[in-house]
Amino acid sequence: MTDARLRRGRGSLAVSFFVQGVTFALLVTRIPAIQDRYGISDALLPAFLAAVPILAGVASVMTEKVVARVGPAVVLRWTQPFVLLALLAVGVGDQLWHAALALGLFGLAVGALDASMNMLGVSLQRAYGRSIMLGFHASYSLGGIAGASLAWVGAHWHLSLFVSYLPVVAVLLPLAFVVSRWYVAGGEGAEAGTEAGDSKGSGVAFKLLLPLCLVMTFAYIGDSTVSNWSAKYLQDVLGSSEELATVPYNAYMVTTLLGRAVGDFGVRRFGAATVVRAGAVLGALGFAVVAVSPGAWVGIAGFTVLGLGLSVIVPQTFAAAGRLAFERHGPGASDAAVARLNVFNYVGFLIGSPLVGALGDAWSYRGAMLVPMVLVLVTVVYATSFGSRPARYGGGHERPRTVDVG
Repeated sequence: MTDARLRRGRGSLAVSFFVQGVTFALLVTRIPAIQDRYGISDALLPAFLAAVPILAGVASVMTEKVVARVGPAVVLRWTQPFVLLALLAVGVGDQLWHAALALGLFGLAVGALDASMNMLGVSLQRAYGRSIMLGFHASYSLGGIAGASLAWVGAHWHLSLFVSYLPVVAVLLPLAFVVSRWYVAGGEGAEAGTEAGDSKGSGVAFKLLLPLCLVMTFAYIGDSTVSNWSAKYLQDVLGSSEELATVPYNAYMVTTLLGRAVGDFGVRRFGAATVVRAGAVLGALGFAVVAVSPGAWVGIAGFTVLGLGLSVIVPQTFAAAGRLAFERHGPGASDAAVARLNVFNYVGFLIGSPLVGALGDAWSYRGAMLVPMVLVLVTVVYATSFGSRPARYGGGHERPRTVDVG
């Protein structure tokens, strides 16, 4: 496979991560508008929100079987436009069943999309022979910031969901189709856009992935705590204004982007295990600062540190799962491992917000922040699953004969 082809594949996949970041942010940041449009009660809203990650987890498991036949690039090529159309459908209807159908289709498509995107990212990293996975997730974070900004514009100008979503989908849909022609899997001898799985994928033992599944769950419990509770915590516990309460999540998103933008360099220099340990310690420190914060600005500082810490964990967890499975069973097993690990993304999302809310109501929200702190810190124990220090990308971690293709 030529260096130019790998570079095109890397660039096109980075665009897909960006598009998905925009799309997902446009959905989750307009949840109040979705609730108002369809008259979804506060009691019913959690069921609607939970259905999306549950269906995404189901689709992620199904994707393992599909990519064994057609390859992850084909799945990504068709699911990304479907996700965009499902987002647009959320803004079209006016009855409750319309919302249920659109959100259900969004959940199914996003599960397949997340799994196939990360499969391609892991296989390209294997071809490069050095860490590039964090760069893809940096593109996702950048898309999330762009999507949240576009959502703010829509809310500020009181635009309907359809009017807000239509121009974005009109731009991103053809972009997704165009870049999909350059998708490429990184397996040796793979054809452009496909990396056929093999029968060994089913041989990936859950025991092999269990530590990484726990790490993924804990990371998303931390992430969902920030996304769902940072504003409420700042306003209700630390006494900030409603306007200032919007700052922590924005700061978290920016530092997540920064951490991922430079994280690959850290992995190449110090190894994945060291970077993950450092990220876990920083994340735990951020939660600790939030829990003991005397005021709003110190709390914002804590959430800012959190973004730097948590930013590196998820991409490296996908990379480690793909590497372990590939070393044991081959490329088909790498795809299977990523699909199975991706399910725990949604498990963490489902657990995190209700867990913190229940603890906050029963105990205190300061105390509730200590739970994700401890869970994230547990990642340090499992850091050996990410490889030893000498086995870093570009230094024997993957294929030592692979050239550096930029």
